[in-house]
Amino acid sequence: MTLPSLLLLLFAVLSSAAGQIMLKHGMRSAAAVAEHSGGSVMVRAATSPWVVLGLVVFGVSAVAWMATLAQVPLNIAYPFNALGYLLIVLASSTVLHERTSMWTWAGSLMVVAGLITVMAGHQR
Repeated sequence: MTLPSLLLLLFAVLSSAAGQIMLKHGMRSAAAVAEHSGGSVMVRAATSPWVVLGLVVFGVSAVAWMATLAQVPLNIAYPFNALGYLLIVLASSTVLHERTSMWTWAGSLMVVAGLITVMAGHQR
């Protein structure tokens, strides 16, 4: 895998995780406003800047993912999604202030260990 391919792959994974965090933040805000003021959560979500931005970022990540797949074998690219999972767990606890158990952290570390194992197997 070339350095540009790796950077594109990391961008796809990071932007996907960022989009998910933005969507979660926007939906949580939309739900709170709808509960307080009444109205539809979906209407509130459609007008939420965080939801719209999250969808745009997630769309950019999808385009980056397609470009990645044109250059990198799927059996190498797909395990990198594990990094996105780890980033989402980290951001949900630090940025969104969600509770994260030790079991979640232990499982996340196992997923990363799996990614390292997959990548080590491709180095041979």
